[in-house]
Amino acid sequence: MPNVLTIGVFDGVHLGHQSLLRHARVVASKNRAQVLAIAFDPHPDSVLQPQRQPPRLIDRQQKERYLLAAGADQVLILEPTQRLLDQQPRVFVESFLMQYEPLAVVEGQDFRFGHQRAGDMALLEQLGEQFGFQTITVRKQQVVLSDVTQMPVSSTLTRWLIAQGRVADAERCLGRPFSLHSTVVTGDRRGRQLGFPTINLDLEPLAVYIRPAPGVYAGSATLADDTTLAACISVGNKPTFTDRRFTIEAFLLDFDGDLYGQSVTLTFRRWLRDQLPFPSVELLIEQMHRDVAATRERTSLV
Repeated sequence: MPNVLTIGVFDGVHLGHQSLLRHARVVASKNRAQVLAIAFDPHPDSVLQPQRQPPRLIDRQQKERYLLAAGADQVLILEPTQRLLDQQPRVFVESFLMQYEPLAVVEGQDFRFGHQRAGDMALLEQLGEQFGFQTITVRKQQVVLSDVTQMPVSSTLTRWLIAQGRVADAERCLGRPFSLHSTVVTGDRRGRQLGFPTINLDLEPLAVYIRPAPGVYAGSATLADDTTLAACISVGNKPTFTDRRFTIEAFLLDFDGDLYGQSVTLTFRRWLRDQLPFPSVELLIEQMHRDVAATRERTSLV
């Protein structure tokens, strides 16, 4: 069966990626073809310049799931290798893309391919004419952020927004809220002593992912049994106390249970405040009550 191809890294499968899949779906439906998304994973920079490899937004399984949900019939996860990335643009098309019987190739305006990213959409169109496939260029998706700035959606922008704590704006780019998934580990139990027992995420598996800026967030926690609870999430190093270890922890509203060793997904919906050192534990507890109230209000509105 002929394929409508789209190829890229697709980190985040944001609104721009979703637009590519929608266009590919239209072409495929008209021609009784299937949509094949070819996704590099990990990022090609892991081979070309490992020191500059960007942090991930999503894992490989999420990438495949989101691409299928966006309109792909099949997803091919492509491991980047030096040999593949060193191919000249024409060789890349002739020896790699053509094996998938492309009826059409759908890409964004800034798509680059081949050795040193030498190939662009103009060259892809020329090669398409030679090899018998259609080339479709999709304009960049624009997003209006909360500060009324209009920007083209990209994985780079999304990572920057998350790193700045602007998780609601990142959600506008992704079309869904940003989340982190890991296992619950034992913390210092200080939250329990303060009357706000928290779950702590194991940070080791999260080392390759983008981290939200230090602060307090309103969000949710999804447990292993798919139960979802409102959660007040803290990211940072607890400046009121002498222990400055970085943690990602969450107080789950209306929950009392033991989650140690279980998998939990924390979803970040709204920024609440900076991490601040409080003059006393009593003042910190008062603020934590306000944080929980704000979390309950904000998560009920989204």
